[in-house]
Amino acid sequence: MLVDIKLHVKFKLFALWSALMFCYFYGDYFELYQPGKLQEMLSGKWAYGPVTQDSLLGLAALMAVPCLMGCASLLFPARVSRWLNIFWGIVCTVVQIMTQWGSWNYYMFFGLIDDLLTVYIIFLAWTWPREPRIAQNGDV
Repeated sequence: MLVDIKLHVKFKLFALWSALMFCYFYGDYFELYQPGKLQEMLSGKWAYGPVTQDSLLGLAALMAVPCLMGCASLLFPARVSRWLNIFWGIVCTVVQIMTQWGSWNYYMFFGLIDDLLTVYIIFLAWTWPREPRIAQNGDV
């Protein structure tokens, strides 16, 4: 019989955010192989217009969140971590859905995995286990 351990929800969330980041990374890396993509990047353009310091800062800020959520899931108190995971899980799901449509098949594939991961993050955070309530003064 194989021994299996029960992982705390914080470790599960850490693993899910980590997997999400790998899917983001590989989706963006594979995008570099699309014909014309590097030329587009070198010309200073992307899907949302010209590349500027502000647009790259905004993108960096957006991508920093899932990078940091694994840490936040482990280090923050349960109540804070729960709400951060629900909020940012929803934001990441919406952003991914908005950016994946009309993309190449590999990106749609990674997008589907991303969506499943973030929906599971939201579910785990929403159903975060609670301490059993201790009866007091004759409460049942």
